[in-house]
Amino acid sequence: MAKVANPIKLLAMLKKQQWAFFLVSFFAWSWDSFDFFTVSLTVDDLAETFQKSTTDITWGITLVLMLRSAGSALFGLVADRYGRKWPFITALLLFIILELATGFCKTYKQFLAIRALLGIAMGGLYGNAAVTALEDCPTEARGLVAGLMQQGYAFGYLLATAFARALVDTTSHGWRPYFWFSACPPVFIIIIRLCLPETKAFRNRQGHGEEQSARVFLSEGRVALRNHWLVFIYLVLLSSGLNFMSHGTQDLYPTMLENERGFSANAVTVTQVIANLGAMAGGSTTGYCSQIFGRRFSMLVVCVLGGALLYPYTHVKTEAVTAVAFFVQFCVQGAWSVMPIYMMELAPGSFQTFVVGSAYQFGSLASSASSTIEATLGEHYPLAPLVKADGTVVDRYNYGKVICIFMGAIYAYSVLLIVVGPEKRGRNTDMELDADIDEMIHENGRH
Repeated sequence: MAKVANPIKLLAMLKKQQWAFFLVSFFAWSWDSFDFFTVSLTVDDLAETFQKSTTDITWGITLVLMLRSAGSALFGLVADRYGRKWPFITALLLFIILELATGFCKTYKQFLAIRALLGIAMGGLYGNAAVTALEDCPTEARGLVAGLMQQGYAFGYLLATAFARALVDTTSHGWRPYFWFSACPPVFIIIIRLCLPETKAFRNRQGHGEEQSARVFLSEGRVALRNHWLVFIYLVLLSSGLNFMSHGTQDLYPTMLENERGFSANAVTVTQVIANLGAMAGGSTTGYCSQIFGRRFSMLVVCVLGGALLYPYTHVKTEAVTAVAFFVQFCVQGAWSVMPIYMMELAPGSFQTFVVGSAYQFGSLASSASSTIEATLGEHYPLAPLVKADGTVVDRYNYGKVICIFMGAIYAYSVLLIVVGPEKRGRNTDMELDADIDEMIHENGRH
């Protein structure tokens, strides 16, 4: 166990530019989350507009998760080769274009095509945001800063929930203003990033004794892959479990509350806001604790606690479930808060953006069908239909039962992987970068 450090003193270690990198990454990641959950929070409205079922609309979620891996590989390689700044900005520009386009969709096919393209942009952002926030950060503060940065996801979900209540079905345009609005804030994030340089760590790596030609870059990649391939596979497997944990407990949950429990729109909003406050608290707390107790131990504790809360999370039928939702998301985002720095410490120094982004997004690919799986299975457990005051009959399904069983298996899988995994807390990636480059030079000399 490491010495307990005052979190205020840890944050005081960050210089102005390091704070700027953290904040621009936090808000970019927040808006990635906001844009993702725009569909989750309007499933019923989209289904009505496009005359499709809930399961059909969840394909808009699934496609985003599936295509993220393509974006992470493409943007990650470009960022590691040429710098983090312009891939970061390009991803946000695509956010603006594609969210606006979603709001103008006229057909279901158009909706799916645009969301698939948005998945590529989202995949390109995460690795760049995580590395931008953390690679210049003082080593002692990285656990806490990683936890705070990761909570952009929960903060974005919270904002998405609040603005959904404010913008959906409050005008004659229905759900469309919600998507139009979501295209606006990335403009300000782009302006801030334009004012900042490349990270110091990347600039140092560029001047690491070898000119970064394409040949050198590819040679370095071969050495990194040969030395670290097993770690990459492990990170993909762990990321898959945590992605299933996150999306499996969140994406269909608002639909479950409304359809199965009959919660009003206000009650669903309150529950989701409280859940995301729990996520932000859990992420910040667990990220800080990981610097003291270790990355794997901290993730293990919150995963065990989160698994224990699954039954009340999915079976409490009153609005008291909001308290359970707070602690479930405390645990889910607590586990996720450790992942950015955990992946960076295990990744080869010269390919951090690629490894962090791709491991995360290949995990998204593996878990991409989570909401569709839950919706499809839920339809095999019908409940008594609900008759609204206007005489409309609404089909109801036991989504809670499916979420509970499915997530129980996912928690067990994640706990097992965390137990058997490696840890390199506080590792200096530049030391292994030296070794990889020396090996690359020696290998090129033989040829």
